[in-house]
Amino acid sequence: MHFTLNMKHLRYILLAFIAFSLNSCSVYNFTGTGKIDAKTYQVNYFQNNAPLIEPGIERTFTQKLQNLIQNQTNLNLVNSGGDLLYEGEIVDYRITPTTATADITAAQNRLTITINVRFTNKNKETDNFEKKFSFFYNYSGTDQLVGSKLTEALEEIFERITQDIFNESLAKW
Repeated sequence: MHFTLNMKHLRYILLAFIAFSLNSCSVYNFTGTGKIDAKTYQVNYFQNNAPLIEPGIERTFTQKLQNLIQNQTNLNLVNSGGDLLYEGEIVDYRITPTTATADITAAQNRLTITINVRFTNKNKETDNFEKKFSFFYNYSGTDQLVGSKLTEALEEIFERITQDIFNESLAKW
């Protein structure tokens, strides 16, 4: 038996391959979220209710969470009535020494931020949760946590926390 592959057969094989490839993209995507049963999402302003207040971090965090979801999904951001709703508050902003020097001063400090998140999926209530997410940033005890050092700390902490929130609500890692 001799098989010859002509252009007509090659075209059918290529079309079948493309059809299967496109079909599989509707189930999984590159972020690992699988199929999301929603078209819109809403991120309400996260109030800063921490005992120690650092001005402006609530706005920065809210924007970071909005941007992460926008960049990793095809969902549309809305101001109200979203299929997915993220809301909550910053509940802790704490600076603690982690190691001490011989003269009992801090050799290293740790900034820890904790955020309480309430996630609601209007289309799949079993996905709803309320959970605290926390992360930290260590820095030298001789540094002041202001300016670019504070920006660097917030960037690292918020990157981790927003990714953890994303994974918990959409990626199911």
